[in-house]
Amino acid sequence: MFKMFTMGALALAMMSGAAMAGSTSALDDPAKMSPFFTDAGMKTLRSEADFKTAWMAMKPDERTAVQKDCGDATLNKAHGDFCAMAKKMGG
Repeated sequence: MFKMFTMGALALAMMSGAAMAGSTSALDDPAKMSPFFTDAGMKTLRSEADFKTAWMAMKPDERTAVQKDCGDATLNKAHGDFCAMAKKMGG
């Protein structure tokens, strides 16, 4: 019984850790990212002017976090168009 409890607790801890690790990127936060896209699926970027408006509405530390995430090769590959536009906006 104790072994089953321990294994269950370990599995839960591992799942929680994985969920937390997966949500560390600002680029994967729909609440932060949706203003930059025209569609709910977040596939089509807004115009450069509208993107800049949304970019400037972000707090400076949020913009820094996005720039940092775009510097990560894996995240940049997954969010290439967004990161290219964010790079134009600067930090």
